[in-house]
Amino acid sequence: MLKKILELSISIIKKEKYKLSDELHSTYLLGIIVERILSFINGIFKRFGLKKCGKIVFIGRCVRIRSKKNIELGNGVTIERFVELDGLSKQGLVLEDNVKIGSYTQIKCTGSLKNIGQGIRIGKDSGIGDYCFFGAAGGISIGNNVIMGQNVRFHSENHNFNRLDIPIKHQGVSNQGIKIGSDCWIGAGAVFLDGVTVGDGCVIGANALVNQDIPSYSVAVGSPVKIIKNRKEM
Repeated sequence: MLKKILELSISIIKKEKYKLSDELHSTYLLGIIVERILSFINGIFKRFGLKKCGKIVFIGRCVRIRSKKNIELGNGVTIERFVELDGLSKQGLVLEDNVKIGSYTQIKCTGSLKNIGQGIRIGKDSGIGDYCFFGAAGGISIGNNVIMGQNVRFHSENHNFNRLDIPIKHQGVSNQGIKIGSDCWIGAGAVFLDGVTVGDGCVIGANALVNQDIPSYSVAVGSPVKIIKNRKEM
């Protein structure tokens, strides 16, 4: 009975049939249901002040949300425990339908109060692993159905360092933004630097340092990243 209730609930939210493993024990399922109920209740209270919010959102405990008026959450969004969202930016922080943000992840749309950042948009049905970091001062755009592991980091801003007569921290910054296409798989520990564009359908290996553009359907690994194959030729 618990399994059917959970399957039905998830299917309604995701708008597609969802089937759980038959090996799950009832006590484990009960724990999940209780946790989801508590997250749903927390979402009811946390939604106040947001620019826009779907009918159903799940927000875990100890989630910190700043600059709510710049944040939009789609329907079915899940924000797990100890996440920090700071929406201060020109274009805001947008999580589309059914986006999941893993525990301890930080999304910061502005790096310095001297210059308000651009912001971030994460497309529908995308899943972000635990302990990820998004520095969205220069703007970050992530497509639909993107999945990523733990400790993935995005840095859409660079420090200028051309002059020798003044400290680097006083030379200002530059930013071009980071763009990730749809249907990508990003391995744990990958780092994305400002100015890169990753096309649709790409696979980025664990711990890759992405400092160049990656064409659609590429498989890329290494530090610095190197393209090793194209999925269309596999």
